Amino acid sequence: MHKILDFIEKAIFRHRLIMLISFALITCFLVFKATQIQLDASFNKNIPLNHEYMKVYTKHETQFGGANSILISVCDDSGNIFNPEFFTQLKAVHDQLYFIPGVNRPLVNSIFSPSARFVEVVEDGFAGGPIIPANFTADARGLGVVKENIEKAKVVGRMVASDYSCAMVTAQLLETDPQTQQKLDTLLFAQKLENELREPLSTDKVSIHIIGFAKMAGDIAEGAKGVVLFFAIAIAFTFIMVWLFCGSLKLTILPIACSIIAVIWQLGLLSSLGFGLDPMSILVPFLVFAIGVSHGVQMINAIGKKVGEGKSTRICCQSSFRSLLVPGGIALLSDTVGFLTLLTIDIGIIRELAITASLGVAVIIFTNLILLPVWASYMKFEGSVHIQSGDANKPNMLDKIRDLLVKATDPKVAKMIIGFTLVLFALGYWQADKMRIGDLHAGAPSLHQDARYNQDTFLISDRYTISSDILKVIVEAYPAACTEHDVMQRISRFQYKVENVVGVQSAVSLSSVAQSVNAGYNEGNLKWQSLPRNSASLVQSTSRVETSTGLLNGNCSVMPVIIFLNDHKAQTIDRVIESVKQFAQEEGTDKVAFKLASGPVGVMAATNESVSEAQIPMMLYVYGAVIILCLLSFKSVKATIAVVLPLYVVSTLAQALMVQLEIGLTVSTLPVIALGVGIGVDYGIYILSSMMGQLKQNVPLSVAYRNALVERGSAVLFTGITLAIGVSTWIFSDLKFQVDMGILLTFMFLVNMLGAVLLLPAIGSLLWTDQKK
Repeated sequence: MHKILDFIEKAIFRHRLIMLISFALITCFLVFKATQIQLDASFNKNIPLNHEYMKVYTKHETQFGGANSILISVCDDSGNIFNPEFFTQLKAVHDQLYFIPGVNRPLVNSIFSPSARFVEVVEDGFAGGPIIPANFTADARGLGVVKENIEKAKVVGRMVASDYSCAMVTAQLLETDPQTQQKLDTLLFAQKLENELREPLSTDKVSIHIIGFAKMAGDIAEGAKGVVLFFAIAIAFTFIMVWLFCGSLKLTILPIACSIIAVIWQLGLLSSLGFGLDPMSILVPFLVFAIGVSHGVQMINAIGKKVGEGKSTRICCQSSFRSLLVPGGIALLSDTVGFLTLLTIDIGIIRELAITASLGVAVIIFTNLILLPVWASYMKFEGSVHIQSGDANKPNMLDKIRDLLVKATDPKVAKMIIGFTLVLFALGYWQADKMRIGDLHAGAPSLHQDARYNQDTFLISDRYTISSDILKVIVEAYPAACTEHDVMQRISRFQYKVENVVGVQSAVSLSSVAQSVNAGYNEGNLKWQSLPRNSASLVQSTSRVETSTGLLNGNCSVMPVIIFLNDHKAQTIDRVIESVKQFAQEEGTDKVAFKLASGPVGVMAATNESVSEAQIPMMLYVYGAVIILCLLSFKSVKATIAVVLPLYVVSTLAQALMVQLEIGLTVSTLPVIALGVGIGVDYGIYILSSMMGQLKQNVPLSVAYRNALVERGSAVLFTGITLAIGVSTWIFSDLKFQVDMGILLTFMFLVNMLGAVLLLPAIGSLLWTDQKK
């Protein structure tokens, strides 16, 4: 190892100018590439495409629509839609949505759609037609006819609000624009909904309310713009704190500038590799900056102390580089490998986050462990550095803190610390076990409850008898299966059972519609609202249902059961999915299969199951990577235990905090646990790497720990507190997701720091029992 370090040190510091020029050229190129990066949100990135539910979803997506839908509720402020202005605006919304690129035009539905028809029983049998007649005029007579047709078509509560205050326009979105063959730009589409639909078509009397994945992603992206402001605040605050810490403007600029360069490299590399930045990953660059500052402060801490001893700048930088390259490199390598383990999760957005985070952390090795000391070696500090060295002749507050922390190595104090930690861990584990998989609130959990999107969601849920939380169970049979009484009866029983599950609002299928049609053939008598056993009569009942309803395909071999849920909370989805699986097994045969799932809730269920399956393996991979790298670095099982145990305690407590904050484990929050381990491992490795050399020379544990605190402890305390305060400002964000992450990261920064300076030495007192004195 010494020979390798000698080679690297000479190779870098003998060619300092070449190194700086190379870094400058690379940075200029990556600045250019970083300016080209764009926010990139895609529906398919958020779903596990290889999950069994999603294979059913993609198989039938073209025929029955997917889960990437848009719901637009056009409402009349008077509470009555039957007036000329409303119908003019409703048709304008329908037509405008139809022509926005990315919309699957055949699946645009409203009462103005040709497929929106009514059927009524008359003396001669059945009569019907479009809800909006071809000769419609928005006068009293025409509006009266339309109202009658709406009631006959039984679309009240679906296409029209239950209280006649609103009407709905819905559409499915395509992942690829058929004209340009380009991937749908979700954020641009969301912007078009605002600029080309809501803003120009809203009036003083007519309001427009829009929900759906594309709109949610657009609102999140809009809120994410505020991250730039919080990033600037964090940089400014960190700059002030670093200056107070080291007393040198030059040393202050170094870690801040190198950490910003790391972020630039990260964004530039992402752009070069063809990736965008997802709105849900917008916080990762800040984490890279934070981790960079943490390592940069360690470097300037070492340089500043050596400069204070009167040594030449170059010697100080060279010595600091040599002493910190291994612990810093191992810590960053642990972070990188830990983040890369997220690639094992088969969800696009998590894999992109893994690449984003691992790239960012990997470049810190170059910017903060190599560029920083080389850059600093050209500077003259002129004695302006006043980093505390812990000199016994100059007692200060930092010395008192060190004296207090060193007591953690005393066996009695250590046992108290470990005992308290065990109690805390037990409570945390008990709470963490209650963590739910999926969303815990109605609406979009990434946005505040009073956000416009969530208010639109609540309005639609309140005014319609169906919700936007739709689960489609696909019944796969054989051609002309809808003419078989046994098949239709199985669908009917399945629907009845599902409708009686708590959390299900209603359900509709070809079977239930056929029963209503059969009653219509018999003067509307409710006694005839059943399935005919005669095949000819059954054909007569089902032939009235068109494929455009989404209840059957062309040859009647596939017939979805559409289930409307009260909400998409984790417990609701779990309950309904388990019930559907049970009923599907009861009613399914070799020829008739009830398959999960399509619709937005089908996607959520698949995602929740994937997250649940990935949770434990991900943690095993993350900790496995950290353990292996610690063993390779320290060549000591004791040292590895001392580093890893505090990390596990903090991870468990972080999960308990998520339960208290009512944050479910989702695609957005799953990576945070891995990120927390990455943040925490740095502190322990820096402290313990300073101790290990001394412990191997039989230096008493308390002395070794004190020396480690003098050498690196002040930097650990400083970065933990500074970064925690920086992210705590996120509680003022427009994004609920950022608020939650701010609280979690503040917790992780602080508690990981405490774990490194209190729990690690306490554990050490039990492991190195022969070196207590």
